[in-house]
Amino acid sequence: MTPKRFQQISSKFPKQRIAIVGDFCLDRYLELDLTKQETSIETGLTVHNVINVRSQPGGSGTILNNLVALGVGDIIPVGFAGDDGEGFELTRALKQIKGVDMSAFVQTTERRTFTYTKPIVVSEGKPPKPSGKTATGNPLSSRSASTPARGPRELNRLDFKNWTPTSKNISKKLIQNLTEIAPQMDALILLDQVDIPGTGVLTEEVLKSIGKIAKKNPNLMILADSRNGLSQFPAVDFKMNGTELSRALGSSSVPDLTELHERSAQLARQTEHRVFVTLSECGIIGATPDGNVEHAPSLPVRGEIDIVGAGDSVTANLVTSLLAGASLHESLEIANTAASVVIHQLGTTGTASRQDIKRLLG
Repeated sequence: MTPKRFQQISSKFPKQRIAIVGDFCLDRYLELDLTKQETSIETGLTVHNVINVRSQPGGSGTILNNLVALGVGDIIPVGFAGDDGEGFELTRALKQIKGVDMSAFVQTTERRTFTYTKPIVVSEGKPPKPSGKTATGNPLSSRSASTPARGPRELNRLDFKNWTPTSKNISKKLIQNLTEIAPQMDALILLDQVDIPGTGVLTEEVLKSIGKIAKKNPNLMILADSRNGLSQFPAVDFKMNGTELSRALGSSSVPDLTELHERSAQLARQTEHRVFVTLSECGIIGATPDGNVEHAPSLPVRGEIDIVGAGDSVTANLVTSLLAGASLHESLEIANTAASVVIHQLGTTGTASRQDIKRLLG
C-alpha cells in the first residue's frame, strides 16, 4: 500500500453515508495530579484531586470518532442515552460533531447512560508530605516519593451500566428509526458493547429487524462486532478475534495462524459473508465466501502503547475502505495502519485520521 493508493481510496470517504447501530457510551477521563493529594480530616483517607475532566463518546462512539477522523460525509448514530447528566454530556458531544445526524438517536428516562469513568494519573511527581493519619493499603499513597514521574496511568474504572433488559418500547423506537434510514445508507456498523445480552441497543427484536433490512437491501454493507459473540446475529459480515472465531465454530482452543486461515474461510462459507479476524500483534485475517483468504501482519511497535480503541479503528477503516473500492488485502493493510496509529496514543481513546494513516504508510 502506497500513500498515493491510499489517497485514491480515501478521497471517496467524504461521499459515504454510514449508520452506527449499537451501544454508545460516555468515556469520562478524570485527570489526577498526585502532587496535589490531601488527607481527609473526616476519614483519614487519601484524597486525590481531579485537575481536569475530559469527556468524549465511547463504545460505538469510538467508531463514530474514527469515521469523523477519516472524513466520512454523513454519519447517523442509532442508539440511546439516558435522561441524566451523562446522557446530556454524550448527546451534546455527538451533536457538536460536524456531519453527525442525531435524528435516529433516542434519549429516554427508562435507561441509564452507559458510562466508563476512567481516573487517570497525569502527574506522579513528588507528592506533598501528608499530615495526620493515612489509609493503609492505598495503591497511590504507598508510592515512594523517590519514584520518578512517568506517563499517563489509568486506574480502576467506575462504570455505569444497565442491568435489566431493554424494553420493547425502546426497541420499537430504534427499529422504526433504523428502518427509515437504512435504504439511504451505504453501510451499517453494528456494535454490541454490553456484558449482559439484551441490555443494550442490539436486542433480539432489533437484530431480527436488521436481518429483514439485510434481505431487502442486498447491496447494503453490514459489519457486526459483539463482545458476546455473533451466534444470535443475522447473516452479515462479521468482525471478531481468534478466540471468538474458535467459539463460533465450536472449538475451545485458539489455533495457529495456518488453521486460523482455514477456520476463517470455513465460517465465511457457512455464513456466505465476509469474516474479519483480528489477531493483535499478528495482524488481521480477512476471508470471503468464495474462498479468498488474506492476511496482513501488524506494524512494528514504535514505543509505549495503549490498545484502547484499536479494534474500533479497525472496524471504521475496514468499512470505509471496502466501500471505497479497496481490495480485501488493501482494506486489511489500511485497518492495520490505523490500529498502529491508535495504540501509540496514550491516556485516551484514540483515533486515526487520513493524514495519520497516510504519514505512517509513507
